[in-house]
Parts: sequence; structure tokens; C-alpha cells
Amino acid sequence: KPLDPEKMAKLTQGATTAFGPTDAKVMIVEFSDFQCPFCSRAANTVHTLKEKYGDKVRFVFRQFPLSFHENAHISAEASLFAAENGKFWEFHDKLFANQKKLDRASIEGYAKEVGLDVAKLKKALDDKTYVSAVDAELKLGEEVAVDGTPTMFINGKRVSNPTDVDALSKEIDEALKPKT
Repeated sequence: KPLDPEKMAKLTQGATTAFGPTDAKVMIVEFSDFQCPFCSRAANTVHTLKEKYGDKVRFVFRQFPLSFHENAHISAEASLFAAENGKFWEFHDKLFANQKKLDRASIEGYAKEVGLDVAKLKKALDDKTYVSAVDAELKLGEEVAVDGTPTMFINGKRVSNPTDVDALSKEIDEALKPKT
């Protein structure tokens, strides 16, 4: 059963890790983990969808670091730092491209590669600046029964395979059709 509009709105509110217009007809929300191999595939799928649909969709990336991925939480924290500094998508791509090496030193190196202030990132990580924000997104995911990654919703409807471009395109095309 799809999420009610109130829950879906809660998933998209205040998202700093998003692209597309806030009033788009199609709202896509993905809960993801930077250490999850399937999430890496979903990230490639999202790039394809972004190219295909551009500003016809709103896509929101939500953090859902799984507890058994030892570097997922710190990666999520660092990505929120990147978002606050206008570099989320570049950093997102860098983390997924290097997901087998997400220890703190590597994360700091990737931050430098995408042009982030590494000293400020180190301070944010040391001060645990983004821990509560990541934990809040985890809780948000739990509220809508996310139990693994990637989990994706299109206009509140849970998608069965978030890595299948064709299946997602079919759902998006259907949602974009004028209502008669």
C-alpha cells in the first residue's frame, strides 16, 4: 500500500540532498547507504533517470547507513557536510565509486578531490556535527518500514527494484501522464 501524502511529504521536507523542482509531479525518495553495493547500482540508475527526466521529477536522497557497514555512518555524515557546502552530488559519486575504501582518511581525501575544505570537514566529523541529522534520516526510514537499502518510493509507492531503469521509467512515465 502506498504511503499516505502526509508521510511522503515528511520524506521530502527539508531535504538538502535533492535535485529537481519541489513542485514536480513525480517525487522520488531513495534511502541509501554508501557502503551498499546495490545502492551503488541504484546511484547509476538515478543518474540515468536524471538525464532522461531532468526537471520533470524531484529526487530526494536520504541517509540509511546500515549498522553492519562500519564506515556507512561517517560517510553519510561527510556527505551532509558536502551538501551544506554545495558539493553533495560530486561527493556522492566519489563515495559510490570508491565504496570499498571509505575509512576516514579516504573520505577526507575524496573531500579534497571534490574541492571541499578538509579542515572544516575534519572538525565537523570530530564534533559529530551531522550525527543527529543522519540518525534522524534513519528514524524517518524506519517510520516508513525501510529495512534495507536501497529502498525507493515514487509518489509514495515502494519500488520493487530500484536498480531497474526500465521498470522505474515505466512508473515515472505513468505518473507523468495527464489524469483524465
